[in-house]
Amino acid sequence: MEAKAIVKYVRMSSMKIGIVLDLIRGKNVNEAFAILKYTPKDAAEVVYKLLKSAVANAENNLNLDKANLYVAEAYACQGPTLKRFRPHAQGRAFRIKKRSSHITLVVKERA
Repeated sequence: MEAKAIVKYVRMSSMKIGIVLDLIRGKNVNEAFAILKYTPKDAAEVVYKLLKSAVANAENNLNLDKANLYVAEAYACQGPTLKRFRPHAQGRAFRIKKRSSHITLVVKERA
């Protein structure tokens, strides 16, 4: 049995989110919450809320025990990119890519 939570269109690059996801992948849920709470990255707040949602889905929809849950899968895919331009020297334009991400988190029960 696995419970899943997805958040889409997070205004952060998938590389930055991937760093935080690597910290919690394979860990118990309680340990993952502790890691995210003290991680000084902006992505940690988004992932914390997503993990909370995945655990709630597991408890309420699948009647799984919170104490036995662990983070089975965690990945961030690239979402749409907003293309913006800034003025640059000598009348040129400088392109800025504002990236977004879709994050998926899967929790499973240890056997």
